[in-house]
Amino acid sequence: MRPVSVFHKLAVSFALCLFISVAAKADTMTIVGNSTGSLATATVNCTFNSDTNTLTFTLTNTSPFDARITGVGFDLVGGDFSGNSSSGLNNFSGGNVAGFTFRNNALGNVPQFTNTVLDFGWTTGNSDNFSGGSPNDGLAPGGGLVFSVSGTSFAGLTEEQICNAIFVRFQRVGPNGEGSDVGVGVPNQPVPEPASMLLLGTGLVGIAGAFRRKLNAGKLK
Repeated sequence: MRPVSVFHKLAVSFALCLFISVAAKADTMTIVGNSTGSLATATVNCTFNSDTNTLTFTLTNTSPFDARITGVGFDLVGGDFSGNSSSGLNNFSGGNVAGFTFRNNALGNVPQFTNTVLDFGWTTGNSDNFSGGSPNDGLAPGGGLVFSVSGTSFAGLTEEQICNAIFVRFQRVGPNGEGSDVGVGVPNQPVPEPASMLLLGTGLVGIAGAFRRKLNAGKLK
């Protein structure tokens, strides 16, 4: 049986890295409460189709206690606040999802982020305000929902830019069913993208090639 060369070992390592990179989500974000930290957390996996200008994302509540998600919104262009609730991008369309109603407007004040103007979002209850919402209708820990929205105003933005523009509102259900605000979550750093993993794999191939050439040169002496 022929021994496995170092080149072949490195080639297998590259193949594994490439497989892992393809299997990984390009933008898997961790959402952490701005004021509550690890007490209010979630993950969001984003997929953006630039041909149809459609964003699809899966939101999962990973909070360790009963912090319900009652609002989700996106501020795609930071700094477009002009002192009124009608500023920001528009022309988005999306569907309602299991207690969440799609809103194509600025959604009013975002708690703790007063200069934020949401371009669109989803709220619970009968409120169209991001600072409102109904905890009893919110997404409980361990639950997940898939949201989808389309709009020509996505043009020119990357998947990572869009996903990083998310705001997630958490509320806690009180003893009498009332809601109490436990913060707004914003994204942490995304996991490595497939392109980064591909660069790592390419580096391994380069090292393998150099090592193989060195071995061949040694045999010719």
